[in-house]
Amino acid sequence: MSGASTSGGAAETQRQILYWRLLARLFDPEEQAALESGSMAIVGDLGLPAALLDPAVSVDTVVQRFPQLAAEFDGLMSDPGDDPDGAVRRAALASKLLLNVFATGSGNVTAEQLQRWQADAGWFERAMGCDPGGLRGRAAGAGAGNGPAAGRGAGLGATLAGIEGDLVSRMRLREVLADNRLAKQLTPSMSLIEQLLRDKDNLDGVALANAKALIRRFVDEVAEVLRTQVAQASAGTIDRSVPPKRVYRNLDLDRTIWKNLPNWSPEDERLYVDRLYYKQTAKRIEPARLIVVVDQSGSMVDAMVNCTILASIFAGLPKVDVHLVAYDTRALDLTPWVHDPFEVLLHTQLGGGTDGTVALDLTRPKITDPRNTVVVWISDFYEWNEQGVWDGMQAIHRTGVKFIPVGSVSSGGHQSVNPWFRQRFKDQGTPVLSGHIKKLVTELKNFLV
Repeated sequence: MSGASTSGGAAETQRQILYWRLLARLFDPEEQAALESGSMAIVGDLGLPAALLDPAVSVDTVVQRFPQLAAEFDGLMSDPGDDPDGAVRRAALASKLLLNVFATGSGNVTAEQLQRWQADAGWFERAMGCDPGGLRGRAAGAGAGNGPAAGRGAGLGATLAGIEGDLVSRMRLREVLADNRLAKQLTPSMSLIEQLLRDKDNLDGVALANAKALIRRFVDEVAEVLRTQVAQASAGTIDRSVPPKRVYRNLDLDRTIWKNLPNWSPEDERLYVDRLYYKQTAKRIEPARLIVVVDQSGSMVDAMVNCTILASIFAGLPKVDVHLVAYDTRALDLTPWVHDPFEVLLHTQLGGGTDGTVALDLTRPKITDPRNTVVVWISDFYEWNEQGVWDGMQAIHRTGVKFIPVGSVSSGGHQSVNPWFRQRFKDQGTPVLSGHIKKLVTELKNFLV
């Protein structure tokens, strides 16, 4: 919007009044009399309804009363245009969208308020040139494409998802889940899944069924993205000790021609082949064991969800034996459900403190062939018994296990790691892996496949 060119001080002043009024209301719900009266006069001069200035009125209501405005809201933010008067009109419409979406106040939120915000956010996404729910869907795991534009879209989507998550945390979720109509309008997000997992033991009947449906939807959406990343990641190294299988599909045609070039006959115009060369394709013969240890304390919900789904994907690969351990002050062996991340999440108990020693006690017996085992430990490593946990991890590493510490596993790659552990992992030669899940996917696939 700020890129629109203007020809005239009056139009520029009007735009500034509208935007100053917007900023004032975003940071302070109290009205500023001068800005309100000035904005009201501008809206009236433009022939626009006064409801545009009332944050209590939804965009849906405005469009229902004034249907001609629907077309103006669509793509509003994507094309600033050059007309000064048009720029003022767009500023008035944009102010309505921005105020309704980003000024969410505080205190308890009703299901109706959440529903209205979701509708307003949908109009905002349409103004940005996306389908309603598109930006929030990217943040939830649907992928944002590549390039700078995609990056900006992903960042804005994450902001919208964060606001929605805050609204969800402030509402009476159980009442919403008990209403099929309202439950279906909830957008699956990490914040919502966290709320559902924390409250699942208090739900029953229709509310529990709707909670499970939302968790399943979110798991399926994230799993689709992660399966694509696993498929695209580089495969493991070729086992050069195994001779190539001499079948046609393994024939290395380029190498065969190159090696037999001395046998070219100019007279016959033919290449006489003395020897065929084949590509080596043999990989791991013995099953590799992947042990995923996930901190399920309150600060690691994102990692718990992502790693649970990732573990189930690797469990579906041939010759990969996957085990899953979750812990806080107690450890839980989730291996029996590792093929179904939905069931794993239902068995988790989020929250509590962090005691990695209980996870070590469950992990050690699972290491039967250290050289063929990888242990992925996902945590922020803020342990109450730092030295005890570190000694246990060092002992595992010394056996020959490939030990991969990960600060967190999220789509955005954000991580927070105890500096005490970070330095020791670095000194050991196993630095904490960046939190972006794509890097973990590549690291695991190179070892396992």
